[in-house]
This record gives sequence, C-alpha cells and structure tokens, in this order.
Amino acid sequence: MALWQGRSRRKPTGGRYRPFRKKRRREIGREQQWAFIGPQRLKLYRTKGANRKVRVLSAEFANVLDRKTSVTKKVKIVTVKANPSNPNFVTRNIITRGATIQTD
Repeated sequence: MALWQGRSRRKPTGGRYRPFRKKRRREIGREQQWAFIGPQRLKLYRTKGANRKVRVLSAEFANVLDRKTSVTKKVKIVTVKANPSNPNFVTRNIITRGATIQTD
C-alpha cells in the first residue's frame, strides 16, 4: 500500500481542512527497506526526471575510519552491537545510520 506524505486532513485542534485538490503522485512515499548483513544487494528506484535512487538491501563490508592514524579501511561486518533507532534491530542484524557494528 502506498504511503501518502501530503498535508493532513485534520487541523491541530481536531477541525477539518477543506480539500483544495486531490492527492498527487509526487506526494507518495515508499515503504522502508531494511539493510541486512550479507552479500551486497542494491535496489534501484526511478525518481522524478528519470533519475535514480539506490537503496542497500544487504551489505557485507563497511568503510571504517581509524581516527588516530586517519586511515580508512574496508572491513567485513560481523554483527550489529547496538542500534539506538530500535533495539529489535540488534537481534535482526539490521543496519541503519548510527548503528554500532562489530567488524573483523
């Protein structure tokens, strides 16, 4: 089912806004795609103007920065240690922005 990201039909007071137009295609959002640990899989989406958006379905490696030596290395992801966005993502090994991962 499509996610509609347009203006709400209700005011903050609980009153109703009068619709001034129908829903537009540009106001439709997409369902969330979680990034798991595994061989890299990407999904391409067509956006406005025939441009592309890329979503990661699964990732095996991560670029990690060593702040002391200022060296970036490509390392293998072992597991997710903590995820502040949702504690259940740790057991399901879902990677999001801000997740703490264990690497080799």
